[in-house]
Amino acid sequence: MALLIASDLHKDIAGEPLLRGVSFKLERRERMTIAGRNGAGKTTLLRMLAGDTSIDRGELSLAKGTRIVLHDQRPPRERRLPLNEYLLSGCAEELAIERELAELEAKMTGGSSDETVLTRYAGAQARLEARGGYLWRSRASTMAHGLGFRDADLERSLDTFSGGQLTRASLARALATGADVLLLDEPTNHLDIASLEWLEQTLTELDAAVVLVAHDRWFLEAVGTAVLEIEAGRSRFFAGSWHQWRREQAAREIALGRAIEAQQAEIERMERFIERFRYKASKARQAQSRVKKLAKMERIEHDPRDGRSLEFAFGSPERSGRVIFELSGARIEVGGEGGDPNGPLVLLRDIEMWLERGEHVSLVGPNGTGKTTLIETLAGKRELAAGKLSTGHNVRIGYLSQHAEELGAGGDPSQSVLDATQRATGLTPNRARSLLGRFLFSGEEAEKPLTGLSGGERRRLSLAVLVGADRKAPNVLILDEPTNHLDIESREAKGAGPSTCGFARSWVRRRRAVRAQASWRRRGWIPPSPRRSRRT
Repeated sequence: MALLIASDLHKDIAGEPLLRGVSFKLERRERMTIAGRNGAGKTTLLRMLAGDTSIDRGELSLAKGTRIVLHDQRPPRERRLPLNEYLLSGCAEELAIERELAELEAKMTGGSSDETVLTRYAGAQARLEARGGYLWRSRASTMAHGLGFRDADLERSLDTFSGGQLTRASLARALATGADVLLLDEPTNHLDIASLEWLEQTLTELDAAVVLVAHDRWFLEAVGTAVLEIEAGRSRFFAGSWHQWRREQAAREIALGRAIEAQQAEIERMERFIERFRYKASKARQAQSRVKKLAKMERIEHDPRDGRSLEFAFGSPERSGRVIFELSGARIEVGGEGGDPNGPLVLLRDIEMWLERGEHVSLVGPNGTGKTTLIETLAGKRELAAGKLSTGHNVRIGYLSQHAEELGAGGDPSQSVLDATQRATGLTPNRARSLLGRFLFSGEEAEKPLTGLSGGERRRLSLAVLVGADRKAPNVLILDEPTNHLDIESREAKGAGPSTCGFARSWVRRRRAVRAQASWRRRGWIPPSPRRSRRT
């Protein structure tokens, strides 16, 4: 029996069609991956399924009692909760049942023998048992441990965790619910290899239906049992693994190419006949017939969006001094504000590091070891708790943050992509449109509101702002998770772009394929378990 059936779903964004006629059904233990370019509507579809976004037309049917939970690309809003409370907050039904049981137990302890109380108590116990019984709380701990959290982390406030840890906490919260249908948007972002492999195994063992969006080919192949392809707003369901779908997609592309070639040859043949005989009386009727046939012919074409890819290059920077950054005796802390009784958490101490012109440095380490906090410090976004940071002569920094917080800063939250780009870069409207076109925001896409962008579109816009600012080109790039949210095609385009530049970079990456591909490292910096820095 299907847990969820979507029939002819439609959705418009800012008055423009985004999804048209999306249909599929999901059964228990089926794991459907959604394939499509950034901006195709993958995240919007997940939010429609979760009830967070309205459905303009069509029908969504759920089996009775089906519980749906969404893990999306947004980090938790409430940052003052301890991690364990946040994890359990996703289990609202279990918490409500426990409160009901406590109230009924208090009544029975007080001497109540009302049959209604006993009946309610038995019913509440049955509902809790269906949700895992009194062991449901341990489910949250199990998920947290699998994603790299330790017992000591469960009591920590959310505001002491890094952005990657907060995203993992959101994923653990969704997994802990025991939902019948799990909607996972970019679940592999911010996961180290061990957590990623744990997630693969956990999802394949879940007695639930899963819908997920991800851009890690290994993950998709290991987890997926079906693919929903979204192209030009339309959907195509394929029952089979990611690899099988890619083969079928390639076969369709070959068949389409052959059909286009055959039709073009027929068109050229008919045009030659028309040109030759249109003024000859004995053939004029046949020529006119072919003219009408050509006018009615439906042309077979590739979707113009299929051939688009990122096209960009960094400008030529002015030469900086030999030493870019030098850290000595540095200590980095988080938390401790507002009279926190636990005091600040020391992420890194006794840091000794320097970066020279032309070097490329990758920051490697588990979540929460201070990678993002360190590069925020290098970018001037955070103060050191102790020690000294020296910046070299004529250093100009280009910074790409983890969650694209810089987008729309100081402007109306509903401003358009074009307005935000002009505000951030100082470019004229025409130059801003030209820049956006190279990052796949062409025509009306440049008028989309920032609030309507997917995670991948926000990442592309951040890259556009970094590349196109109307100022002197940066000679130091600091990139925090630059490939997160980008689709596979954009990641591959980007992999070739920055490596042609001789800038110093500090960046964080976890993808299994990327480090081998981007082997332009001469030196790495690794924050190890004892939280002291070392270089390789």
